[in-house]
Amino acid sequence: MDNHPISCYHLGQYFQLDGKQLQEQCKEHISEYGDWDQKPHASDWMLFAKNVSTRLSIDETALSNGELYTIVTNKEAKGRKGAIVAMIKGSVAEDIITVLKKIPERSRKRV
Repeated sequence: MDNHPISCYHLGQYFQLDGKQLQEQCKEHISEYGDWDQKPHASDWMLFAKNVSTRLSIDETALSNGELYTIVTNKEAKGRKGAIVAMIKGSVAEDIITVLKKIPERSRKRV
């Protein structure tokens, strides 16, 4: 199953369960999404300071409905776990700087 990810919804259907309810249970109870410390601001920005390395990249991408996001990634992770350092809505430099300054200065200076 690790090689072929499927949604909880489809997994539920496979086992003849209510896939929608299984997906909801996973989100609200198993995943600890409700206790996520970034939940209040996740629609505007997310920051994973522990993923900072000496080599970072920054790019902007349009996700859905033309929403533009700036994404900072750890190049050493090569797209795997720990690759995302920050995801910030928009591309206004001041907004991006404000979020990135939340990374401890010692980590920022390693880049």
